[in-house]
Amino acid sequence: MITKLFIEKACYLLAGFFCFISQFVFGQDQKLADSLAKFYKKTELKDTARMELLRQLSFNESRNLNLGLKYAEELIELSIQTNNNLYLYRGYALKGVKEQLLGNLDEALEAYFKSVEAANKIRYSLGEANSYMSLADIYAGSQNHSNAMLYYRKAISTLRTSGDSTVLAAALTNAGAEYNDNHKYDSALIYFKEATIISEKINYLIGKAYNLGNIGMVYANIGKNDLAERNINEAIAILEESEVYDPICSYLMSMADIYLEKGNTDQAISEARRSLSLAEKYGLKDQVSDASLKLSELYEKTGNRDEAFKYYKNHILYRDSVNNVQSVQKMADLRTDFEVSRKQVEVDLLNQKRRNQRNVLISLAIIGGLAVVLLGTLYWYYKNISREKKRSESLLLNILPAETAKELKQHGKVEAVRFDKVTVLFTDFVQFTKIAERTEPEQLVKSIDDYFREFDAITTKYGLEKIKTVGDSYMCACGLPTPDPAHARQVVQAAKEMLGLVKSKLDAADGLSHFEIRIGIHTGPVVAGIVGIKKWQYDIWGDTVNIASRMESMSAPGRVNLSETTYQEIRDEFSCEYRGEIEVKNRGAMKMYFLS
Repeated sequence: MITKLFIEKACYLLAGFFCFISQFVFGQDQKLADSLAKFYKKTELKDTARMELLRQLSFNESRNLNLGLKYAEELIELSIQTNNNLYLYRGYALKGVKEQLLGNLDEALEAYFKSVEAANKIRYSLGEANSYMSLADIYAGSQNHSNAMLYYRKAISTLRTSGDSTVLAAALTNAGAEYNDNHKYDSALIYFKEATIISEKINYLIGKAYNLGNIGMVYANIGKNDLAERNINEAIAILEESEVYDPICSYLMSMADIYLEKGNTDQAISEARRSLSLAEKYGLKDQVSDASLKLSELYEKTGNRDEAFKYYKNHILYRDSVNNVQSVQKMADLRTDFEVSRKQVEVDLLNQKRRNQRNVLISLAIIGGLAVVLLGTLYWYYKNISREKKRSESLLLNILPAETAKELKQHGKVEAVRFDKVTVLFTDFVQFTKIAERTEPEQLVKSIDDYFREFDAITTKYGLEKIKTVGDSYMCACGLPTPDPAHARQVVQAAKEMLGLVKSKLDAADGLSHFEIRIGIHTGPVVAGIVGIKKWQYDIWGDTVNIASRMESMSAPGRVNLSETTYQEIRDEFSCEYRGEIEVKNRGAMKMYFLS
């Protein structure tokens, strides 16, 4: 049973926070489910042992919800046959979870009601309360306020006698959120304050922080701005001490929305500026982008178009993961500019070749009698042209794949090509913006160049195609321009080597700046080619590129984050850690895995 603890369900965002309740919560292990399924097929267990195996199978089966539901229904049938109400409760509770995730809310409600009956028969108060909370959450999500509160109250009443303070705090917080959504602010405050007191008693500071934030949002809704600020600031202080920064920015952005709705634009701007300042301080690029966009919209409403335009540019800058310090940005991009400019050198050399050949023909027509001199001149010219041609081809192959370069030379253009199976890798240095602000640009570029030269060697080793570097981000892919059935494996091998390289440099005493790194990988179709007529660069486009970038931004320092698609390609060769379904901006929930 997954509660909606500390989440606003309607008008604005409170930082997401989920409580681990009973045995039905996170910690699912698909690998364990697969292993148990093999054991289940080969072994004939009976009674309690078989029921426990079915419970574990249903709980851990996260990839195939219908299969998880089948295990739960088999558990229910066996529990009825053996008259085991504990496992009957567990079976119906698991069935409710699977039906709810499948969107079958009527079936989920029926299962939860039956789990309540089974828990009641064995006087299992915690299980009964869990099921009441699941019922309440479904009714709350369906906008049925009266039924939601009925079952929240039942859960709270049951939990007050169970002695489980953590789950009681969760139930109080969910009930408070439901009251808040329905503008019953006095009741919401009562529940949030009690949840805060309980969290404080059990020394659960994060729970206390989220409830203080909830209280602050309620005070903001009823116009008590001083109390709202006091509570949210206290929540922010706890979250900062715990180094949980993302929700702080979200609290401040929510405050900005509330003040704007109440017509207090100046206060809304103040809160958005605080969010931006904090996001910039801790290098939270997505939050910097969101806060900049919010400030742009707020200044637009006040008629201050100059400020609106300034913050909109900052939003675009961070949206594309580009450094906000202009001078450092230019220096950090020197390597990319140099690589692309070499293509211009190659074009100039080809033009020079044509001019030289034309001069030779003119010389032949004018100086027909000077055969010896003419032959010597021709020999000299062709010798130089051959050398320059080899040099230009070498430069061209440094920038474009061999097949693409050949097509460009033959036809003067390159047709875009779709590749159905390509694995894309993005890297990004952690705290790069913060370090950049206190580092000389020349030293910073030298540091990045040191890393990227090593990355180039690794991509060459594993047959990857380097696409480009943008600021502190490095992008490469495998499976193009020549399809490679081992594309995902090659990219994962390269990612592991990049990670090892970065870790080995962290404590190096070489006078350079050193960083931790995040890596993201996704597999899917792309379109590849070159565009324009000057400074050509081989590039790839498509949703696969966007998702790979999101995998990087949702990764963690020192980790490689894989999408579900990539995981399916490499799971038999590499050990991975399932992270669950994580909300991705503009993409919804996506399954992700850390490479072990």
